Amino acid sequence: MRTDKKITGVLLTLMLISGIEAHAQLGGLLDKAKEKATKAIEKKIDTNSASGKSGATVNSGKSNIVTGDSLVFAEDFSAFQPGATATSFKTNGAANVVTVRGQKGKWLDLRDKAIYKFSHQLNYLRRFTLSFDIIAKADQIKDIAPLSFGFASDNSVRQYASNIGTYVQLHYYDANQVNIGSNKPEKFVNTTFDLEPWINRPLHIVLSVDGERMAVYLNNIKLADTVLFSHAAAKNFYITAPWEYANDAGVLVSNFKVSGFRK
Repeated sequence: MRTDKKITGVLLTLMLISGIEAHAQLGGLLDKAKEKATKAIEKKIDTNSASGKSGATVNSGKSNIVTGDSLVFAEDFSAFQPGATATSFKTNGAANVVTVRGQKGKWLDLRDKAIYKFSHQLNYLRRFTLSFDIIAKADQIKDIAPLSFGFASDNSVRQYASNIGTYVQLHYYDANQVNIGSNKPEKFVNTTFDLEPWINRPLHIVLSVDGERMAVYLNNIKLADTVLFSHAAAKNFYITAPWEYANDAGVLVSNFKVSGFRK
């Protein structure tokens, strides 16, 4: 009788141990399944956050930018004396060349409510890059209204206009909002880039155009890469200065370079 009880006890113990092991294995399988599901969801979220409307790619991180091999235009204002008018640009306002304390070179001072374009129309190749530097000079970022730049269909500066043609708009007073878009075709990409750390120091801009597509880079970070031009659209680069500044703020630009791809 005692022997039977011992055997029964051993059997119960073995069954209990087997149950625990089975539960542990099942728990491990469930944990692995949860982990896979979580990774799949995160991957889907990452994919969604990397694309904007109409197939636009946005915020893809640091990039190796390939610039054109044939120089079309360059301007760093080194040929102008401080206070002189930059004849390489035309405007409905003033185009004064200045120096900036703590910064190298000479800069074009953008007056509020003014639009700027190259004095002479450029013959862009189908594929080219246009780069320049911006210094937003201010005690605080909210002292600067939005700044726009891009390509218009004509080279006129008769009147101030913002977000014309194909454009990039930096919303300084919002600290991190950047709008990228086009009127023809209709396209709008809203993305973010922290502008505040770039107050009072140069922010490098690159626009890389390939036919109807344009990629936009700020500090080597690609913010968008999408179709922003209609077929055979005319391209005339422009900058529209902020509508207003506060507390003696300002925006300056320099180091323009346009390079085409011939190879």
